[in-house]
Amino acid sequence: MSAPPEKKWVELSSNIKQWGHELGFQHVGIADINLDKHKIALQSWLDNGFHGDMQWLAENQDKRLAPEKLVPGTLRVISVCMAYLPENAQFAQNLKDKRRAYISRYATGRDYHKVLRSRLKKLGEKISGHYPQAKWRPFTDSAPVLEHALAEKAGVGWTGKHSLTLNSKAGSLFFLGELFVNLPLSTDQPVEEKCGSCVACITVCPTQAIVAPYVVDGRRCISYLTIENKGDIPLEFRSAIGNRIYGCDDCQLICPWNRYAQLTAEPDFAVRQKLSEATLLELFAWDEATFLEKMAGSAIRRIGFEAWQRNISVALGNADYHDDIVQALKHQHQHSSDMVKRHIEWALAAQAEKQKNAMESANSRLTQRLIRTIEKGMPDSA
Repeated sequence: MSAPPEKKWVELSSNIKQWGHELGFQHVGIADINLDKHKIALQSWLDNGFHGDMQWLAENQDKRLAPEKLVPGTLRVISVCMAYLPENAQFAQNLKDKRRAYISRYATGRDYHKVLRSRLKKLGEKISGHYPQAKWRPFTDSAPVLEHALAEKAGVGWTGKHSLTLNSKAGSLFFLGELFVNLPLSTDQPVEEKCGSCVACITVCPTQAIVAPYVVDGRRCISYLTIENKGDIPLEFRSAIGNRIYGCDDCQLICPWNRYAQLTAEPDFAVRQKLSEATLLELFAWDEATFLEKMAGSAIRRIGFEAWQRNISVALGNADYHDDIVQALKHQHQHSSDMVKRHIEWALAAQAEKQKNAMESANSRLTQRLIRTIEKGMPDSA
């Protein structure tokens, strides 16, 4: 005698979670597809223009809010997360040393899209092997999918005030992925939000991009400015970017829950090309062919060489004055695009100002030493 349908789906749901863990996912949850409660907040965010030039976020709203319209027949969404924190991440060392490049740690390894999609496909195949009628489709940051809303609904975590998903046992340093399925699986319950009165992420943001709890103005976010933005970086944000040349982790690094962040077990997420140690000048010296070669298989490659040079130019302008930096900027200026040239010119002006300030400071120190010498009653050599 076959098991009652309810029991069958409960058992299959339990098995799916076990298979997901075996495939390397730290957490697996299952959500229904009703996302109506997010409609007003999403529309308000778009109406305020917080998506900047990311026009695709304003498109396909019907599919974004109704998974069954994106993949007909969908009844449930399996939400998963996979830790990406590499060993020896060197967050503080990079941020303190202005001559080194800071790259958001999610991007220092292999392109996460490929890794998660491959594992989700294996999970789907495992489901089909036990339930041939199953139809599924994997996603990871690649379609009109409300990933954080689905993760929240599936009990993977809650949405933090920085708008990212937080988990009490894993922080937020993980990737999200989804498997849309046509099966009436047993669903999970959302977890309680645990941010409380903490506003550390809002306070620490270098560009004050978190304009209200749970609301990020993408146009001010360093991740947007250095990755999604295809034009000039606005002048008002260049100094605040510091040495961050691809993304920003500040709101996550300050979050108390990330003391529980898990190191990744995925070899593909290990740091490649020594990106956590590279200096700005080393990376700035790459030509386009070198950039494309070294960034093959990396999420960084998609921003293109021009944006890469633009970002590094700004970071070099923010570094302490050094003649090597000035010479490198002048050299690249000769054969860069117009957009990169504008950022190099800004960086050269910033370096000139730092040199002037350094000289004035040195002269001031010499003057103070002379005054102290005179006050001690030493002979005046004049």
